[in-house]
Amino acid sequence: MIEPINISLESLNLATLAPVSIAIIGALGILLTDLFNKDKHKSLYVVIVALFLMFDLFTVLAFNSDERGLFDLMLIDGISIIAQCIILIGALMFIFLGISKLRFQEFRYAEYFALYLFAIAGFQFMVSTDSLILIFVGLETSSLALYTMIAMHNRMVSIEAAVKYFTMGALAAAFFAFGSMMFYAITGSVELAQIAQVLNEQNYFSDENYSNYILMLVGFVFMFAALGFKLSLFPYHIWVPDVYQGSTSAMAGFLSVVPKMAGFVVALRFFEIFIQADDIIIQTMLYTTVVLTITIPNLIALQQIDIKRMLAYSSISNAGMAMAAIVIGTHQATNALFLYWVLFAITNFGAFGMLWLNRGKEYSDYQSPYSFKKFAGLAQISPFTASILGMFLFALTGLPPFALFWGKMYIIASAVNAGHIALAIIMVLNSAIAAYYYLRPVSYMFLKDPDPELKTRFMQNGSTPMKAAIGLAVFLTLISVLLVDPLLKVIGSYVSSAGF
Repeated sequence: MIEPINISLESLNLATLAPVSIAIIGALGILLTDLFNKDKHKSLYVVIVALFLMFDLFTVLAFNSDERGLFDLMLIDGISIIAQCIILIGALMFIFLGISKLRFQEFRYAEYFALYLFAIAGFQFMVSTDSLILIFVGLETSSLALYTMIAMHNRMVSIEAAVKYFTMGALAAAFFAFGSMMFYAITGSVELAQIAQVLNEQNYFSDENYSNYILMLVGFVFMFAALGFKLSLFPYHIWVPDVYQGSTSAMAGFLSVVPKMAGFVVALRFFEIFIQADDIIIQTMLYTTVVLTITIPNLIALQQIDIKRMLAYSSISNAGMAMAAIVIGTHQATNALFLYWVLFAITNFGAFGMLWLNRGKEYSDYQSPYSFKKFAGLAQISPFTASILGMFLFALTGLPPFALFWGKMYIIASAVNAGHIALAIIMVLNSAIAAYYYLRPVSYMFLKDPDPELKTRFMQNGSTPMKAAIGLAVFLTLISVLLVDPLLKVIGSYVSSAGF
């Protein structure tokens, strides 16, 4: 007779599920609210989302239990806590862009806000486990929510963007599943800690085990491609400009910041196994990808005449900068990754937020309202608007004393200290290239006269809560030099506790 297995609730440590559960409960609560109270104003749902995100953030910060839970599938270590904080604060910032003055299709539906919380829950799952199965569950939960949210803008260009994103996402999901299967086949586990242990104990990285090494390399290539799609690394970045252009500026800004934080944590946990092994083939693949991801989109951005597409290519290059920190693989580089992404989140929120504030009614499906020409002479029409948008573009350039300068400087310093001098030089050169295309729209705003034929109106979409959120981003961008040391101390303590 088979004896029953007794499992105590205490051993499951369900506290590890609390943060994710709050986001899911919030999403279900919004759907139930809409079921019984139709035609509520969208600001109610924005407030509900904001409250649940703040409650979720408080739960993450107050977490004080064993880091393992749910049969050791959940992992709430220092890396998970700091990543969840960035995801939740980023999501909280972007949700206030939902209170726009103009009424847009997606904000009329409570489902949009429920999907927003489901996407956040998926990202939290991704950073709160080292099991490839749960990472895959989180990845697909968030991806399916994002596809739908983009399509809900209900314009042909938005539906086209959602289809492109869905197609690429489905391919990435297949690659992830196949790569996970390969690692399960050769190690008998889908947990990254056990995979690392088996690969090292059985000498998968040695020349003697040639057949096993090839199998491991195939699995790595598929996982690398899957993560490359999600992080928009070269050459898997081709979906980004079209998807960003087809999305609203608020959604494009969200896509450029929040999902990538979850992807970077998965990449950090996964690539650490192979970076520590110092395998020359894998190191070359990673190094080459990082260099191309930083450089190629920068060169393409030089040719753009649309601010949103330019920012799309810029976000790809910035993802390459953050990925460089993972490839460097030192404790300082890991700290630099999180610092860089916090500062990038603030700056990119400001840039995309300003585009969203300036969204007008004069817009057709395949005509972008964000061409450089439409911003010509903005300094004459609205000097304050031009100054704020210009400041965010200066900050993205990496000019001191604005926010992103300190993030770039810290990543470059970590590369130099780790002996990656060539990589540091490439990052500096690309920052100089980026300065040219970021300053082009600034020259249109300040040095050109308005086009009398366009009759563009600005700040049509700006509501008081949105302006307040942008104002906070301006303040943080300007005082960033005072934030760097406190942020590094907090990030360093969490990263050290996770053993990175």
